[in-house]
Amino acid sequence: MQFPAYQDFVQQIDAQRASIRETLARYQKPSIPRSAWQLVNTLVPFFSLWAAAAYVYLHFSYWFVVPLVILAAGFMMRAFIIFHDTCHGSFFASKSANDIAGRLLGVIVFTPYDYWKHDHAVHHATAGNLDKRGVGDVPTWTVAEYVSKPWYMRLGYRLMRHPLILLTVVAFYIFAISHRFWLPDAGRREKMSVIYTNLALGIVIAGLVWLVGWQAFLAVQLPILFLASAGGIWLFYVQHNFDGTYWANQKDWDFYKAGLLGSSFYKLPAVLNWFSGNIGFHHIHHLSPRIPNYYLPKVQKDHPLFEQVRPLTLWGSLKSLSYRLWDENRKALVGFNVLGNNREQV
Repeated sequence: MQFPAYQDFVQQIDAQRASIRETLARYQKPSIPRSAWQLVNTLVPFFSLWAAAAYVYLHFSYWFVVPLVILAAGFMMRAFIIFHDTCHGSFFASKSANDIAGRLLGVIVFTPYDYWKHDHAVHHATAGNLDKRGVGDVPTWTVAEYVSKPWYMRLGYRLMRHPLILLTVVAFYIFAISHRFWLPDAGRREKMSVIYTNLALGIVIAGLVWLVGWQAFLAVQLPILFLASAGGIWLFYVQHNFDGTYWANQKDWDFYKAGLLGSSFYKLPAVLNWFSGNIGFHHIHHLSPRIPNYYLPKVQKDHPLFEQVRPLTLWGSLKSLSYRLWDENRKALVGFNVLGNNREQV
């Protein structure tokens, strides 16, 4: 398929906004049977694999545990996508049903529901806006900001954005530690969400330790959480850090352009698409977060403009690992190597 040039695509976005809204509106009503089935086909395998991994650890070699925890991490990542949909109020038609499911899933995925729901709503409202960065996204500095910082802040930023650290230490820290606390400006609902999630986690962990022992618990839960966190952060990163992404200052920022140009169409193999809950259709998700994850592939085929979004392949997404800064002159993400070509700025 031949994809349109950037400016041609921007013009099409401007011309077809009404039809885009009409298409999206047709898919904003969740299916109770499909949502219920997703809970079953995600949570039953997850709990079964966790129990099997603990049993194998206690009776056999740890090498037999490895494939079980890898598979369980995939189901934990899928559970997070369902949790994510409840935060948007898109998984069930009832607000209370979304709240109940989201808070229960929040314990499974180590994430406080109301707290994360608030931050993620801010992310959706500000994605691609250079003047409103910093909430619910992977921190991204402009080239000018980077060169203006003292050396120790540059070092910290370099470490944080390095893939080997971002997808390991940072990812695990976010889910295992950062989610156990709230920021000073958090509201009462968000604070209570953190407290109740921590209490529930404490009860669940204590029960599992009593049941299988602390060694078995750590041997199973730590690698599952580590792998699921890495997968989740990678998806979140690549959904907005890719060649051709969109950033603009507030005066020029546009919601539709931020969705269709600033959120990737991550074209994954079918099995990875299933485990990631179709979140690769992120361009559509950002246009309408009220659409349940299971409808996103269908929406993609229901409007000609969506079909013209250039896909990001699994192989092609690896290039995103080299992006570190936003160059306001080039209007593009760049690596640290650009600094070597602009020594006078450093």
